[in-house]
Amino acid sequence: MFRSAPSKTDHGAAGFTLIEVVVTLAVIAAILLSVGSLVAAAVRGTHALDDHLVLVETARAIETALPGRNDLKVGTLSGERDGQFWRVNVRPFPGRLEAQVPSPWVPLTAAVTVRTPDGASLTVTTVRLGRRAPE
Repeated sequence: MFRSAPSKTDHGAAGFTLIEVVVTLAVIAAILLSVGSLVAAAVRGTHALDDHLVLVETARAIETALPGRNDLKVGTLSGERDGQFWRVNVRPFPGRLEAQVPSPWVPLTAAVTVRTPDGASLTVTTVRLGRRAPE
């Protein structure tokens, strides 16, 4: 069998240079950094949406549990539900509505404010009918 001797030109052509390896690692690090920042932004957005959803659902539950139109009175109600603090301000409707026919009902504005322990809050304002106070 015949073996050829390695030539001097083949010896330096195999493998990567140190510069090529360092440049490749820098490119990979930049890609990972950009992907990591995108993931972090997505996680922050998801947490913000989750917090907002908790506030909305709590406000809806409080609004649903408000007294019926026969029992709804002007004033303030407050409490806590599932770690969320809430307050309901019931006030007379700010506009003046003239009815053609006298009615036992008057519009009331109910503002439901829900606040998380970390300070985020949401206010939902609605109009409800309440029994007219005797004159």
